[in-house]
Amino acid sequence: MPRSKKRNSRGGQQSGAHPFSDEDASIETLSHCSSFSDHNSGADEGGETAEDAAQEDFQYKLKGFIDSTVDKSAKTRQGALDGLRTAMATRILYEFISERRMTITDSIERCLKKGKGEEQSAAASLACLLCIQLGSGIESEEVLKTLKPLFMSILADTSILAPTLSQARSPTGLLCDRPVPHRVGSALQDVHATMESFERLFVHSYARGDGSRPAIGPQVSALHTNALLSWALLLTICTASQIREVLRKHLPRLPSLLESEHVSMRIAAGETISLLFELARDMDAEFEFEDGEVLCDKLSALATDCNKHRTKVDKRKQRSVFRDVLRAVEEGDFQSESIRFGTERMIVDSWSRKRMYDAFREFVGAGMNYHLQANEFIRDVFELGPPMLVDSATLKAMKISRLERHLYNSAAFKARTKARNKFRDKRVDVGEF
Repeated sequence: MPRSKKRNSRGGQQSGAHPFSDEDASIETLSHCSSFSDHNSGADEGGETAEDAAQEDFQYKLKGFIDSTVDKSAKTRQGALDGLRTAMATRILYEFISERRMTITDSIERCLKKGKGEEQSAAASLACLLCIQLGSGIESEEVLKTLKPLFMSILADTSILAPTLSQARSPTGLLCDRPVPHRVGSALQDVHATMESFERLFVHSYARGDGSRPAIGPQVSALHTNALLSWALLLTICTASQIREVLRKHLPRLPSLLESEHVSMRIAAGETISLLFELARDMDAEFEFEDGEVLCDKLSALATDCNKHRTKVDKRKQRSVFRDVLRAVEEGDFQSESIRFGTERMIVDSWSRKRMYDAFREFVGAGMNYHLQANEFIRDVFELGPPMLVDSATLKAMKISRLERHLYNSAAFKARTKARNKFRDKRVDVGEF
């Protein structure tokens, strides 16, 4: 048929799979955002026909990507995995994916077993996006049953390169983060076993008994950092008894990671310590750490670090994080953050909530705001309720004008400048001197 010839000439399994371009991603995102508006308000017959054709073409691309995951060429398989990752990160594809769940799962398993390096990393990320799309039901549980043993064997295999292990740990942690309601008991046992597998990785960065530090390269340090962050993610769903055991076993040793040569490890250790203090104080408001003064001295030094051998970017990022960490340890305070998506807002008001938000954002990237709007699983994790359906007229009425936005920003800038000038006035320092 003429149509099939045109598609074959555009590419498919024979010509290799290519990931979405920025233009494709923007078109897809706009197409999905339009689903929240009233299609009957301004859509004519020609517009509906064009939209149906675009949707059909998009699904045809996805089918081509799925078929290309079993291609003989590693480059073609890599392109297919990247294309599926981009699609799942920018759109809600539950119906399409649920019909092909077993096929996609088998493709991921095959790429993890036979692929190498970047292909395994892409397959691991795709596994997590697949479960984010399917939610916390039985379908996602079956995917977890199939892939988790493979992920655990990858984490335990010391012959696999550190970058691949680093990518494999994230799906393992995120897939275990939401126990299925009808099997909470066994799920919590799985969580404990998964946490132990992560511990076996990052404990190698701890200081030795004599106080000396192990020599850790950048790639291995990145692996240990990612393992620590995944371990911290699972801490958010641990029971009180498990948290007490973690406090006894790890809190005295975690401060040694603050002396790491790698800024990512130092920041991950600081955020994990803050999370542990928050969880401990939730159980006991009078919780105190024996070496609290020494810990606060380390955190204060990192919050005001000015070592010349560190880059300005690392120092700026480190100072910003450790000011919040120091405040959390000393005062039990958290700097809340407001995240706006569509007509809604979400307040990140705890270290637990921040760790979960960062974990999801790592996989969906720029599509995080869209998933917060439309993904039932992510909305359930953050207790946002069912997705809100708002028509175009309401959206237009709620949108502020450009002048109102300019006046608001000008007032906020003026107030912020006045507040900061109190601490910048050099004449006060000269007078005191």
